[in-house]
Amino acid sequence: MEDLAKSDTWRVFRIMAELVEGFEALNGIGPAVTVFGSSRLLPSSPYYNKCLQVTENLAKSGFAIISGGGPGIMEAANKGARSGNGISVGLNIELPHEQTANPFQDVKVEFRYFFVRKLMFVKYAVGYVIFPGGFGTMDELFEALTLIQTKKIRSFPVILVGRQYWAGMVEWMRTAVQGMGNIGAEDLDLFHVVEEPEEVCEIISRRYKDRTAAFPSDKRASHRKGV
Repeated sequence: MEDLAKSDTWRVFRIMAELVEGFEALNGIGPAVTVFGSSRLLPSSPYYNKCLQVTENLAKSGFAIISGGGPGIMEAANKGARSGNGISVGLNIELPHEQTANPFQDVKVEFRYFFVRKLMFVKYAVGYVIFPGGFGTMDELFEALTLIQTKKIRSFPVILVGRQYWAGMVEWMRTAVQGMGNIGAEDLDLFHVVEEPEEVCEIISRRYKDRTAAFPSDKRASHRKGV
């Protein structure tokens, strides 16, 4: 038991090291949009191609793009950022399977701990864009909604791409979760459901403009490559 306690104590230093590395790597990236979605979606998926369009357009508008650094939607996010001449960030995680870093990252940070990685996703984001995914994607979605709902972070747009994919979940939230009184009607306004890439870019650009007008200190210089 004593050896276990010592192990936990020393683990704190590894956690601190990951925090410091993440802060130092991301401190100068400018306003960023974090993109989530399945690692299993192939380039032939229409969502992969929509993600390419979304992140390329956001990058051209001066936003850095952050992803989990793996394949699938994460790869599409980083690839689109590169195509748009933007900063492409990958926050990679050590996993026993699935997670292989994609080659489209300008800033690459490796994590062992999910909770440190999740902090980096949210700390530097002015918006979340969420494509179809599994448990990890749902985890990130509901954590963001919880943080915004409880005012632990300043509100930013959370955008779900794919009306058909998300329809069942949204209906469940409305009829079961809200219906039982576990969330309020206003909580369903914390996220947007869209279909087209242009909708994503319009919402994020508008909300970021409104945010910096209301809170000028929040404005971050764009670090788009070549600008």
